[in-house]
Amino acid sequence: MIDKRHIGHVLPRYSVDVEKGRLRFFAKAIGQTDPVYSDEAAARDAGHPGLPVPPTFLFCLEMDAPNPSAVRELLGIDIGKVLHGEQNFTYHAMAYAGDQLSFELRIADIYDKKNGALEFVVRETRVVNQHDVLVAELRVVTVVRNG
Repeated sequence: MIDKRHIGHVLPRYSVDVEKGRLRFFAKAIGQTDPVYSDEAAARDAGHPGLPVPPTFLFCLEMDAPNPSAVRELLGIDIGKVLHGEQNFTYHAMAYAGDQLSFELRIADIYDKKNGALEFVVRETRVVNQHDVLVAELRVVTVVRNG
């Protein structure tokens, strides 16, 4: 069983620079055809100061953590037993190419179902920009199969 004493544990905050090239690549990879996400002139014409961060791209930046496996390692979870249970994003402000975003991840909950056959780890991440403005809140539920 995953030790519930880790509920509330906060990992060290880290920052990531939002790069134009990565935004363009991501937009292409997800089939985003709106030029606002790949052409700076189109973005400016639409009222943006630069290329906007496409929806869900923050998940990619979250993987730029110094150790993307830190929660799994802290909790002693075998990657072979992990399922992606749920993920959602709550957006509060736009982010753009050139921004520096800071991520702070917290283990919000740990619980089980089916007499421990399934364990759930809820992670919440706050994302702020270089002006300390809240950009988004990410929530991920990881399922661990036991048995």
